[in-house]
Amino acid sequence: MIKLSNINMNYKGKQILEDINLEIKTGEIMVIIGPSGSGKSTLLRLIVGLLKPTSGEIYIDGQEITQLSETELNQIRLRMGMVFQYSALFDSMTVGDNVAFGLRQHTKMTEDEIAKVVSRKLRMVGLFGKEDTMPNELSGGMKKRVSLARAIAVNPEIVLYDEPTAGLDPIMSGKIDRLITSTRRIMGVTSVVVTHHMSSAFNIADRIAMIYGGKIIELGTVEEFKQSKNPIVQQFIHGEKTPGLLARRRGKTEC
Repeated sequence: MIKLSNINMNYKGKQILEDINLEIKTGEIMVIIGPSGSGKSTLLRLIVGLLKPTSGEIYIDGQEITQLSETELNQIRLRMGMVFQYSALFDSMTVGDNVAFGLRQHTKMTEDEIAKVVSRKLRMVGLFGKEDTMPNELSGGMKKRVSLARAIAVNPEIVLYDEPTAGLDPIMSGKIDRLITSTRRIMGVTSVVVTHHMSSAFNIADRIAMIYGGKIIELGTVEEFKQSKNPIVQQFIHGEKTPGLLARRRGKTEC
């Protein structure tokens, strides 16, 4: 469903991503991990076409998108939904209007049809009956669920999640993890999840890719990750602070 081929991304003279090659299968949950500033969120923005790579090719279901016009990219984006790190809800709109936003913008559905979709998607995320609630009345976890309902309202083939459990307690993080997996099960979507929470990564991933120093340094299943011999991977999994090791690795990467 998604293929990144020899992707390089430079910004203001700094190399953010270097020689990224990654294929994400249809229906797969691919989790992208790595330290802050490693290029994880940049990767999501490249996939959705909000950024163009300095070099390389990006394929969505076989179609190369880096050279498309904005109008053509908008057609590709209709096949995607995105859950932002801070939910990015419209504060002046009700929950129902937030979920309905994409449907009103990109479909010719009647208001009655839209209302039925909104109700169905809110039920999926455990917020049935919250259509008239305002975002400022919601907890952080509820806002994330509204954001997911909005992302899946147009029945996308791909859902991108940018730090979906950031700022949530372990119980709510677990609920979001279960929503990600149930959304895949119910809708068959291909999912790309950026996170730094290893517990979430291990709970939901079919495969995990770790970005470090702008490069993918490890790619594999959950079990393969747990058994990795790469000291950087093990340091990240266990949250150990080993600055000397990281500095040595960074020096090798930059060479």
